[in-house]
Amino acid sequence: MAFDAHVPEIAGVIQLAVAPVFLLTAVGTVIAALNIRLGRAVDRRRVLEQKLPSMPAQEVQSARDELQTIARRIRYVYLAILSAVISALFVCMLIAGAFLGAFVRSDLSYTIGAMFVFAMLALTACLLLFVREIFLAVSTPRHVPR
Repeated sequence: MAFDAHVPEIAGVIQLAVAPVFLLTAVGTVIAALNIRLGRAVDRRRVLEQKLPSMPAQEVQSARDELQTIARRIRYVYLAILSAVISALFVCMLIAGAFLGAFVRSDLSYTIGAMFVFAMLALTACLLLFVREIFLAVSTPRHVPR
């Protein structure tokens, strides 16, 4: 059979691909957590926007300030999700590149290494944006009707 010579190489690639697959699982978990935070921020924004027309005049500014902060939080979460997805895409391309390199017997090690570095940079950006959003959520006072 023509593919017999590739079997040991492919088995090695499968062994090497296990770690990036776990990384992909972790990135997926981060995306799920970010998605929950995004949903809560959007729900809070909807509640405040719905109550805004019927609020007393002295409470309107407090509610508008919170709406501005929520808009910033939503932007940070969106960018964090985008960064996490980019990281996951680089991990997927890394795994595909490893298998492609085994099939065509070419040295893609620099390309695969670069994809891993880009995946880590995107994940780092995601986590920094996540921390920034959490800081905003914790440090901002919430509008409480009087």
